[in-house]
Amino acid sequence: MTVDTQTLSPNWLLEVSGVKKAFGQVVALKNAEFRLRPGSIHALCGGNGAGKSTFLSILMGFIKPDAGDILIKGERCDFNHPRDALKAGIAIVQQELSAIPDLTVAENIWLGREPKRFGFVDFSTLNQRTRTLLDELDFQIDATEKMRNLSVAEQQLVEIAKALSHSNADIIIMDEPTSAIGEEDAQKIFQTITRLAGKGKGIIYVSHRLSEIFQIADSYSIFRDGAYIHEGNIADINREQLIEHIIGGEYDSEFAKFNQPTEDVMMEVRNLCWRNKIKDISLNLKRGEILGIYGLVGSGRSEFLDLIFGIQHADSGTIQIGNKTLARHSPKESINSGIAYVTEDRKETGLVLCRSVSENINVSSFADISRVGFINEKREQERANDMIKRFNVKTLDGDQIVGNLSGGNQQKVVLGRWALLDPEVLLLDEPTRGIDVGAKKEIYSFMSEFTLKNKGIIMVSSELSEIIGMSDRILVFRDGELAGELSAADATQTELMKLAV
Repeated sequence: MTVDTQTLSPNWLLEVSGVKKAFGQVVALKNAEFRLRPGSIHALCGGNGAGKSTFLSILMGFIKPDAGDILIKGERCDFNHPRDALKAGIAIVQQELSAIPDLTVAENIWLGREPKRFGFVDFSTLNQRTRTLLDELDFQIDATEKMRNLSVAEQQLVEIAKALSHSNADIIIMDEPTSAIGEEDAQKIFQTITRLAGKGKGIIYVSHRLSEIFQIADSYSIFRDGAYIHEGNIADINREQLIEHIIGGEYDSEFAKFNQPTEDVMMEVRNLCWRNKIKDISLNLKRGEILGIYGLVGSGRSEFLDLIFGIQHADSGTIQIGNKTLARHSPKESINSGIAYVTEDRKETGLVLCRSVSENINVSSFADISRVGFINEKREQERANDMIKRFNVKTLDGDQIVGNLSGGNQQKVVLGRWALLDPEVLLLDEPTRGIDVGAKKEIYSFMSEFTLKNKGIIMVSSELSEIIGMSDRILVFRDGELAGELSAADATQTELMKLAV
């Protein structure tokens, strides 16, 4: 299906037709078509590598298309710079937060556009202007608070306020706005988006959380392999049909869970305490088990994994794995004890983005292929190619820079890095954040295969469907404490939320 350009009219807020973009031999967009009505929340759907990011970059003036037309309110636009897109009324709330931690909320929102008096920043006007904006959006945030003191959800709200501070912004791109926050905070974002649409703003909403799309959006468009595939109303499609359009094949099951948990305890955590954020937590992990940890932002779930891996040192308590006891240990000791850790932020702590796929896969185990300080490059490539094949990483070769891969393929590289070490326990913090449904299923399949080898996984996830769909037991954290335990068979979203809040 393609958009009939003969039907384009000024009634559309945004119209895109025939947009193409290639980077050398790599074709990122073959044919992008898109339409947005005033007051619509329109979901842009597609797997990693579908061309969504390139399309949004073109809309924002970050890159220029090779061909095609962009019309805003019926007028053709040609953007040479992001400021051209802003002037035309397009603003974006990006997935990666861009806050400057030591500046205030007001300073972040108006950075580079501060009101001046006698050549100096007029802080009184700056703060008042910010309070007015935040009040209009019903955001309960102090204009003078430093960004580093805000929660991730609050920082995301500031990003939205920043986008809307451009008073002529009629088209707002929301690129994975809830990827770093939990279900409860996501509802605040949804309320804001709904209010904006009610004022006639057009929202382009991008999310790999399909439940969000059905909750917030009224229409959708699907890209696949750089091409426009289909568009329609959310009311006319169900979850399974949407997945089939996204993956280009028949849908069977969203989860790939076939592990077989045992009663053999392989790791015990006893009375773990840290500052005032982890309070006397004890638990065990069984062989063959996927143990899920659920909690809201600030519940201590990620800090708990940091303590197990030795990134932070517990004030008291012990971790027993096999016949080894770990206390105030280092990540290196954890690795030597058979523990691996996939952190929640692959870009910041999981990958060296400016290095190759091969180097990133081998970085934690270079000692295994080195002699007298020299790396066996042949073995490095062989090992990388094995992991690329095992995890179905879509890359030109092992020499491609990992920062140029899609989010899902970057996550597979991180998993390949740790799989080379053949650990006994795998810690996963938000393992499928920002990843499409096809890549998610591949990661779920790896998790099941891993635990089938009599190994164990502890998985932190803020996505309720994922934590229920892939866990054998679920522990709920609240304010640094263990609030309860449920078997996956007995768990419901309502029961988990009751324990979490």
